[in-house]
Amino acid sequence: MTWTERWKGWARGLKRETLVIYAAFRDPRTPWYAKVAAGCVVAYALSPIDLIPDPIPVLGYLDDLVLIPLGVWLVRRLIPPAVLADSRAAVEAGSVRPGRVGLVGAAVIILLWIATTAWLIWLGVRISR
Repeated sequence: MTWTERWKGWARGLKRETLVIYAAFRDPRTPWYAKVAAGCVVAYALSPIDLIPDPIPVLGYLDDLVLIPLGVWLVRRLIPPAVLADSRAAVEAGSVRPGRVGLVGAAVIILLWIATTAWLIWLGVRISR
C-alpha cells in the first residue's frame, strides 16, 4: 500500500467520523457541551472555506491536518459511547446527510474573518493616534 493510498483511507475515515459526530450532534441523548463542540467541528470540517487559507505555506494545511482530527478526537471523548455506536450504525446504513452544515460553517468563518479585520483596523487606528 502506497502512502497516497494510506492518506486517502485516513481522509475517508475522518470524513466518516465527521458524519458520525454530526449524527451524534442531532441525538437528544448527547449532552449540550458535546453538542456545542460537535457543532463547531462538523461545521468547520464540512465548510468549503478554511479559517487559514490553504495557499498560506504550511499554516494553510495545518488546520486540515491538525485541528480537524484533534476536534474529532475531543468530541468523540465527550459523546456517550451508546450514542456514538448508534451514530456509527446510522452512518453505515447511509441515513445521515449533513445538508447545509457546510454553508453554516462557511458563514461563521466569513464572519470571523470580518470581525478580525474590523478589530485589526480598529487597533491600527487606535495605535496610530
